[in-house]
Amino acid sequence: MADWASHLPSELSGGQKQRIAIARALASDPKVLLADEPTGNLDSKSSAEIMHLFQAIHDEGNTVVMVTHEEDIAKHAKKIVRLRDGLIEP
Repeated sequence: MADWASHLPSELSGGQKQRIAIARALASDPKVLLADEPTGNLDSKSSAEIMHLFQAIHDEGNTVVMVTHEEDIAKHAKKIVRLRDGLIEP
């Protein structure tokens, strides 16, 4: 992303904006990270990188709460809670 440092936000792709948002959230070293569709605008390689990063954050003792519609991304989670029509599935 260093090559894009002098560009305006409107000149960045959705994936680039997503990665910047994740970096900004991690800058304060949170104990709990809330991630709403963190890989929504990313290609599969970038999505895998984000999941590895989230795993490292979790391994350091932090909690990552993630919302996703992507089944392959959800499989990275230690625990999955599924919602259907606003209710937790049994």
